[in-house]
Amino acid sequence: MIQHMHVKLDTQNCQAYANCLLTAPEVFDLDEESGIAIILQENPPENLRAVVEEAVRSCPVQALILEG
Repeated sequence: MIQHMHVKLDTQNCQAYANCLLTAPEVFDLDEESGIAIILQENPPENLRAVVEEAVRSCPVQALILEG
């Protein structure tokens, strides 16, 4: 059984460092009003796994969670 990635964002922890956006712009963006991250693809394709994992690791406040 193939396990798919699922990305979650803790909006209470996000401090708008934008590391996720810089690392994986296909998956993350910043909300123009609040400045916090938003997820463009909650279930990104497997070919983006490496950049999504790097984005999760690069968040200095650990606001991102990767499941799967």
